[in-house]
Amino acid sequence: MHTDALIEEHPLRPFLPTNGRVLLLGSFPPPQARWSMRFFYPNFQNDMWRIMGLVFFGQRDHFVVPHRRQFNQPLVEAFCAQRGIALFDTATAVRRLRDNASDKHLEIVRPTDLAALLSPMPLCHAVVATGERAALTLHERYGCAMPRVGGHVPMEVDGRALRLFRMPSSSRAYPLALERKADAYRAMFEQVNAL
Repeated sequence: MHTDALIEEHPLRPFLPTNGRVLLLGSFPPPQARWSMRFFYPNFQNDMWRIMGLVFFGQRDHFVVPHRRQFNQPLVEAFCAQRGIALFDTATAVRRLRDNASDKHLEIVRPTDLAALLSPMPLCHAVVATGERAALTLHERYGCAMPRVGGHVPMEVDGRALRLFRMPSSSRAYPLALERKADAYRAMFEQVNAL
């Protein structure tokens, strides 16, 4: 363990629409130098918003600002609020053991209080881990089974019955074509009646 690395606090507030039906949880945001907007999945090289564009609008660049290497944050936020998609991460504080965005080099200092995130969203019964590290963190913290990629398992948080989905990572480092990732996310949104 590299204890000389600085502890990083989460730089964003949870995005929790009151009509939230599904909570997407990553691991932790990348270093801010890589951000193209001040919202979740901000790295222009990350394909989350291209996946959402394909799933909901049939256009991979629906959320991309034309002729700029950035996402349209107001459009992204309005879409998530309208669709009841909540977002945060599985850690509120980490140590970055290497100076990059890789989940492999994150030491979780303080895991997220999932019950507190879910509290203002009574309609939410699906938690979606958007990568292996997020799924593993939830598996270890809440004692549920580890879901297969694209699958889900039952999970309980403070007496609340949930389904924990594990999606393929939206990182380009994850070896799966964008269209195949979009297919997995589309199937999940159909199962939680959010499509």
